[in-house]
Amino acid sequence: MPTIMTHTIIAGSGGLLFQKKREPVKFWIITVLCSVIADADVVGFRLGIEYNSFWGHRGFFHSLFFALLFAFICALLFFREHVLFSRKWWRYMLFFSILGASHSITDAFTSGGYGIALLSPFDTTRYFFPFTPIEVAPISIRKFLSCQGIRVMASEIICIWLPIFIFGFWPRIAKKARIA
Repeated sequence: MPTIMTHTIIAGSGGLLFQKKREPVKFWIITVLCSVIADADVVGFRLGIEYNSFWGHRGFFHSLFFALLFAFICALLFFREHVLFSRKWWRYMLFFSILGASHSITDAFTSGGYGIALLSPFDTTRYFFPFTPIEVAPISIRKFLSCQGIRVMASEIICIWLPIFIFGFWPRIAKKARIA
């Protein structure tokens, strides 16, 4: 899996690109939550849940269906000021769904584990993309604070952080520089 830092970078960057006006604090909390909630399934290791089971790590909670369901619940509970199913409500719903899906999609580009159950609960097959340039992050903090952790961060910076900066923010920075 990419690290929680990378999932958070994706969320924060997405939020900055999404917002038309200044968003409330709850928006930012939910933005980050939607991008990292899938990894709450690591609790299963402590509960004796098998890694490759339906409820195991990278199972149902990493599915596109779960991302959609969680986004729906967040939009429903935390954006009540917008009429249910209104254009603005759907905008939040879609954004939060994309963030949830981004977690699973980036994980499918990693180099280890049993794959991602992207289509669960309809199909529990676990998938990787054919191209897996992102080094899988160890779950252990001790292993993360080693050479393996450095390789993981380097692969995430090259494969995720840099493209976000180049394609997401560089055009905005360049445009502001030309205006000034």
